[in-house]
Amino acid sequence: MKDLIGKRALVTGGSRGIGAAIAVGLADKGADVAITYAGSADRAAEVVKAIEAKGRKAVAIQADNADPAAIKRSVTVAVGTLGGLDILVNNAAVALYNLIADISVDEIDTMLQVNVRAPILAAQSAIPHLQAGGRVITIGSAGADRIGGEPGSVYYMTKSALQSFTRGLARELGPRDVTVNLIQPGSTNTESNPANGEFADWQRSLTPLGRFGEPEDVAAAVAFFASPAAKHITGAILNVDGGQVT
Repeated sequence: MKDLIGKRALVTGGSRGIGAAIAVGLADKGADVAITYAGSADRAAEVVKAIEAKGRKAVAIQADNADPAAIKRSVTVAVGTLGGLDILVNNAAVALYNLIADISVDEIDTMLQVNVRAPILAAQSAIPHLQAGGRVITIGSAGADRIGGEPGSVYYMTKSALQSFTRGLARELGPRDVTVNLIQPGSTNTESNPANGEFADWQRSLTPLGRFGEPEDVAAAVAFFASPAAKHITGAILNVDGGQVT
């Protein structure tokens, strides 16, 4: 069902993995889509081509999510190219794994800038453009609730911050009929965490389904939250993690 016809979306970190699947999935539902990418122009161009193949408008915007000015510019370019903005998907993130005893200040700052500050600034820039029926959807991590190994503690801490961000922004934007929701993926088959990776069997053992998710599983959840069917859902946290229990 093309229930997003006429909608304009911005997906941060949309050149590969989960972000690319989200961008293409929204286009499949009828949305025009802008994506940001940090460094891979070729990969971003492939996503743009896939979106355009579905008959939708697309644009790729180079933006470092650690740079506040780049975040603001990406929203401005998306609005100007697509003619407005209805859906913001905060997907861009960085995961740096280290024990708390060993993690550096630079590693901490990088994750706080990209995983916590950037979604706030993207929403701040998008808010003036979001009308009634608008959507803010953020991609977190199931690790925010269930630490999946000690070296990820600080990364998961940054993802847990998105829970408060989502609930608070939902209250702030509710009177404007703009919904705000959070999706927390578990182990998902991407380049950064492949289903045939070194620790893949251990990750599968944590879930009742005994398998990795696919980027399209997360994209389907985003498409639902973006759709009219989710108009009365806000401040929600949805785990797409195969039922991970630890």
